[in-house]
Amino acid sequence: MGKKLYVGNLPYAVRDHDLNQAFSAYGEVTSAQVMMERDTGRSKGFGFVEMSNDAEAQAAIEGLHGQELSGRALVVNEARPKAPRPPRSGGYGDRGDFGGDRGDRGGFRSPYGNGGRNGGGGRRYED
Repeated sequence: MGKKLYVGNLPYAVRDHDLNQAFSAYGEVTSAQVMMERDTGRSKGFGFVEMSNDAEAQAAIEGLHGQELSGRALVVNEARPKAPRPPRSGGYGDRGDFGGDRGDRGGFRSPYGNGGRNGGGGRRYED
């Protein structure tokens, strides 16, 4: 089974082919991908390379970590599994309307019952 490597501090001009070429000197490259910004199409400055076996991956780490590529010292190490993201907060609540569970009309509800512009009358607390 192959080993996935993280490659950081990449020059923005580096593309998948360039990664593949640099790592192929250390063994068979299964895949090489530079991560790109979705909106702009610009490189994010890091990528992932998958080598065909652990020995080749280790050789690539030892051979390329700290080496300069277009004036930048590469960071090459074993990729870690992607951490699970917490669920998104805000936005639409349980009731399907924007603002979540904030009362009948949404927005801020004053404890003094003055209504206010953001939510209408609240409860009046009495002693």
